[in-house]
Amino acid sequence: MSKLEPGDRAPAFTLTDDSGKKVALTKFKGKKVILYAYPAAMTPGCTTQACDFRDSLEPFKKAGYVILGISPDSPEKLAKFKEKDHLTFPLLSDPDKKVLEKYGAFGKKMNYGREYMGVIRSTFVIDEKGKIEVAQYNVRAKGHVAKLRRELDV
Repeated sequence: MSKLEPGDRAPAFTLTDDSGKKVALTKFKGKKVILYAYPAAMTPGCTTQACDFRDSLEPFKKAGYVILGISPDSPEKLAKFKEKDHLTFPLLSDPDKKVLEKYGAFGKKMNYGREYMGVIRSTFVIDEKGKIEVAQYNVRAKGHVAKLRRELDV
């Protein structure tokens, strides 16, 4: 697994969102994108993080950012997650984890001394030209959005 660095070109993708529509990164050319990777919809940490992004959506929008969430969940599960927690931004489905791998957000993890493969909670800020501005790996669900807002001065 290779991690992305600031200045790298953001890997292109086209994925299905929570409403069954295809979403391509190229659709957001000329806009700033925050792409955040999370392990599983409707789990406590992922819900906390998603709701924090939801609650901070207006300041991010005013600063010119688009928020996208990505996980291996099916579009149907993402739709339930979005409805249940009143999420107001697209959630992208990457069931084969190919996009997550390209972003370095899927790989070896440790839990209680046991190694396994899984989604690495990560956040990527992509600039208007499609370049990685910020790449953060192994972020904490709680407090991450507030920290990101401070770092981006949003």
